[in-house]
Amino acid sequence: MEFSEVVRRRRMVRSYTDEPVDPSLVERALDHATRAPNAGFSQGWTFVVLDTPADTRRFWEASTDRVEDPDRWLAGMMRAPVVIVPCSIKAAYLDRYTESDKGWTDRAEKRWPMPFWDLDTAMASLLILQTVTDAGLGACFFGIVTEREREVRQALGLPDDGDPHPIGAITIGHPAPRSTGATGSASRRRRTPWNEVAHRGRYGAGWQ
Repeated sequence: MEFSEVVRRRRMVRSYTDEPVDPSLVERALDHATRAPNAGFSQGWTFVVLDTPADTRRFWEASTDRVEDPDRWLAGMMRAPVVIVPCSIKAAYLDRYTESDKGWTDRAEKRWPMPFWDLDTAMASLLILQTVTDAGLGACFFGIVTEREREVRQALGLPDDGDPHPIGAITIGHPAPRSTGATGSASRRRRTPWNEVAHRGRYGAGWQ
């Protein structure tokens, strides 16, 4: 598939069939994820892959109390045979920038204009979504409810807090007919054209 077609077709899939996902696709998606840009080549990310019914069930039981009585969104998402939880590792960045080629003398988080560990892991996640789209399957990135993060961490074998930090989760599978899943916002809201959000030269100038 041409790259422009991958970009155009990528959408958040919220309902899946029970058809299994080829493990080689998961491995390819992870390989692509590690090609994402990352500050200082810190590579401060890790990915927890859940690809058995027992593992995915454990994730859903930790992340919601509606497993036995799911709404339309949850029912569609729970059918995904693969869940990947991308996690950022802040310490990798703080340590990296105290090395001689970067020259910072301490690990002060205040030096960072934004949490690049989360930003870079998010870019890696997008490469997973695009890889899945390129293979003709579906995926959805979604957040972990704050009140359930401790339970999710325990279910995944992560520490109760700190590194690694789960930034969200990605379901992967064969898309079910759209009518079977929850309606996404893109079907109810207008996609703003690029030339309405881009500004040439300075903000407020617009594109024309």
